[in-house]
Amino acid sequence: MKSQARITAIGSYVPSKVLRNADLERMMDTSDEWIVQRTGIRERRIAAKDEFTSHMCIGAIDDLLRNYEVSIMDVDMILVATYTPDFPTPSVACLIQHHYGIPATGALDVNAACTGFVYAMNMANGLITSGLHRKVLVVGADTASRIMDYSDRTSCILFGDGAGVVLMERAEGAGALITQYFGSDGHGGSYLYRSGLRNELSGNQLASDGMLVQNGREVYRFAVGTVPQVIHRILDQVRWRADEIDWFVPHSANLRIVESIGKKIGIPMSRTLHSLEYYGNTTAASIPLALSMGVKSGQVKTGDRLLLVGFGGGFTFGGMIVEWTLATRAAALPANANTTGAFPARARCTV
Repeated sequence: MKSQARITAIGSYVPSKVLRNADLERMMDTSDEWIVQRTGIRERRIAAKDEFTSHMCIGAIDDLLRNYEVSIMDVDMILVATYTPDFPTPSVACLIQHHYGIPATGALDVNAACTGFVYAMNMANGLITSGLHRKVLVVGADTASRIMDYSDRTSCILFGDGAGVVLMERAEGAGALITQYFGSDGHGGSYLYRSGLRNELSGNQLASDGMLVQNGREVYRFAVGTVPQVIHRILDQVRWRADEIDWFVPHSANLRIVESIGKKIGIPMSRTLHSLEYYGNTTAASIPLALSMGVKSGQVKTGDRLLLVGFGGGFTFGGMIVEWTLATRAAALPANANTTGAFPARARCTV
């Protein structure tokens, strides 16, 4: 029998510091009303000065280990989706391996920006179903606050920090991943970028300060134009209708984008999981954060069909249909968690 991959545990983490819209009002010409109307975001979490992507990954993995009776000491591959690693090298995946002392595992970072987590999940599925690996830790995490220009209100109002993780294991019988489709459009690279060793792309001069730069209008056009086509292609592969999906879990980029995509594909917001309102756009972490929130709140149940779709810098895009085979284990929610998951208590943050 061919090997199949199942999700056997999930975890998440966000920093305790909070950047509210009211805080941004004191920093720039903006308002809570303006931000909420255009993005749906009220707060976002910000990493502490000594907190980086690897620390948030470890926080998410610790959350996974607290809530599920699993071991990661026999994991044979660690995949971390991030575009804000602690260092260009060593990888965040290697930092995780060292922290836990996992004795025999590969370690690899994946950079597909906001699509990174579903790319990494697809890679993990391939490694397991091919028989090459048995147990893969898949993490999505970013400290976007480290690369924000807080004088640019068009971008800094969107982004927050966080991490999410799933454990995928070889299993007999039906697997979790039903179908998938991935792609890219490098033509859009200069519309969403962070400069590095090179400061020119496709004939365009790039800002060379290492901060995130995006053309919001072009990113919106790409998302609402391309993502519905991707979703229809995924559904057509299994001959399903949109109403046969229990939960739509898109990248939490901006509420306007999420709503526009939902209308085009026929999935209402009542069946859409996102992590925008209190965590903002957490890039590679947004999909696992939203999924973790749905599991911890009891919304996502065993047997549910989930449509996970990412889109972001590159441009990259892709998604998959997953049957949720993990037994529901709703974690106790803290009193101030806004019913969105068992995350740390919030503390005010000034950037």
